[in-house]
Amino acid sequence: MGMVAEFKEFIARGNVVDLAVAVVIGAAFGKIVTALVDGIVMPLVGVATGGVSVSDWKYVVTPAGVDAAGAEVAEVAIAYGAFIQTVIDFLLIALVVFLFLRAYNRLRKQEEAAEPPPEAPPEEVLLLREIRDSLRGR
Repeated sequence: MGMVAEFKEFIARGNVVDLAVAVVIGAAFGKIVTALVDGIVMPLVGVATGGVSVSDWKYVVTPAGVDAAGAEVAEVAIAYGAFIQTVIDFLLIALVVFLFLRAYNRLRKQEEAAEPPPEAPPEEVLLLREIRDSLRGR
């Protein structure tokens, strides 16, 4: 089997296509959650914390200024607010994925419970099994 044919077989498998669809939908969903956090959640947090955007929170190690030669020196700061905002993004995405999987698993359990039990084998098969088992016992 050539490499091209093997690649076609690999791509044609359902789980590869399902994975590709999941990645695309996941990326789009990530953008939705980021927009939710940036546009709604963080402004509310900013209002609660005095009007400062969370992404602007930082710890200034060295403030900006001018050195002895007159050149401007940039501020050195640890921007922990952007990290906090990214953590909130992650937690919201994880929560929604958890809720989705929880609902999916409940639906699967209901479907499994609704399935009828497997049919019993015909009486002839049961009799033949009894005869077989009794012959083995000799």
